[in-house]
Amino acid sequence: MAKDSRIEWTHHTFNPWWGCAKVSPACRHCYAESWARRFGMGLWGKSVARRPMSDDYWRQPIKWNKEAARSGERRRVFCASMADLFEAKPELEAWRSRLWPLIEETPSLDWLLLTKRPQNVQRMVPWAENWPTNVWLGTTAENQKYADLRIPRLLATQARVHFVSAEPLLGPVSFERWTGIDWVIAGGESGRGARPTDPQWMRSLRDECKKRDVAFHFKQWGHWSPYVPTRRPTRQRVQLAHAANFSAVLYAVGKNAAGRILDGRTWDEFPQAAV
Repeated sequence: MAKDSRIEWTHHTFNPWWGCAKVSPACRHCYAESWARRFGMGLWGKSVARRPMSDDYWRQPIKWNKEAARSGERRRVFCASMADLFEAKPELEAWRSRLWPLIEETPSLDWLLLTKRPQNVQRMVPWAENWPTNVWLGTTAENQKYADLRIPRLLATQARVHFVSAEPLLGPVSFERWTGIDWVIAGGESGRGARPTDPQWMRSLRDECKKRDVAFHFKQWGHWSPYVPTRRPTRQRVQLAHAANFSAVLYAVGKNAAGRILDGRTWDEFPQAAV
């Protein structure tokens, strides 16, 4: 979970610490919590201490920046996949203070800061109106309720790039009332207990992005797919169309088999870097 990330929309991941507390429905099946438990670490909950990373780990972005500068190709860094940078927990302030200069010292990296707590951003970053041009700030909007709550707070910041992660997409989302969104990532939920996503929710988001010239990235269908992969038994067909008022019948095929094709193609669009 560092260089050469397996996450489709980033090159690297960097975690100043591990651990978080759940704040909304998107957190119910948190992959980061599950991953930490694989290593025997119970790091989730308001009263639980977070796990810091080593000094050697903190030096990795400096190496990535040098590599990117030599190649002339910018690299995206997702920070943080195992935590929320803007969690209001006193012990985290020292680590946040260490992160901001690191971002400024790595201008060949685009830092993707994704949070479910955009209301805390402006009082925690040191930049006020003069944000570094290599910071992309994003928030999660799993349904319209959280889009309405979080997107205005996201857009109130002076980050050069604003993005929305509609993953896991748990309901229809429209962002037509706002301007200033540069990128939308959409995806279904995977793993045990995954909740289904109506394909029409995905298409609606994509169509809004095309209409408004916003970059659209379709990450995955997740566990539930509107398509049956070849050689899959028909018993995996799950009739959700009528029970959940979905626009299509979905199939429980798993993340890998479901893939990331939407209407015949992949959608790997990215916003233009500000640097």
